[in-house]
Amino acid sequence: MPEKKPIVPVGRIEQRILLIRDEKVIVDADLAEFYGVPTKRLNEQVKRNKGRFPDDFMFQLSAEEKSEVVANCDHLSKLKYSSSLPYAFTEHGAIMAANALNSPRAIEVSVFIVRAFVKLRRMIAENKELSRRIVQIERHLADHDEQIIELIKAIKQLLKPDPLPKKRRIGY
Repeated sequence: MPEKKPIVPVGRIEQRILLIRDEKVIVDADLAEFYGVPTKRLNEQVKRNKGRFPDDFMFQLSAEEKSEVVANCDHLSKLKYSSSLPYAFTEHGAIMAANALNSPRAIEVSVFIVRAFVKLRRMIAENKELSRRIVQIERHLADHDEQIIELIKAIKQLLKPDPLPKKRRIGY
């Protein structure tokens, strides 16, 4: 059986994941688009199911954060004129939103959203490991640099011509 093509490509979801307050999140407008519902409907369901969305699942952006998101994300320019502050959903909040919406599309797309978060988490872990290795190599090379400098100094000493011995005068 051929594999079913995803409704929303994981790469597209990854591009919409933002880092706000040191959390990887998706803004409500993007999440609603992925789930195929208006943002207003998503936020209504969130308000009706407030108990499902603790602070570590979802938070509302401040006015400054909203301005920064609008300035940095062209696709969110329509938020500029919105009077309400958008919500940001973490990975768990996005899953909970799919459950609150309870639509087949939302449930199907939530799988791809989780995969996108997992892929980003894996990439960050790999980058941390790579950074650790680079620091290790730099330290190792720093030791070698000092040794090479000492070696060059010793070679230069050897290359210096010996001072000529004083010629002994013949006679008085």
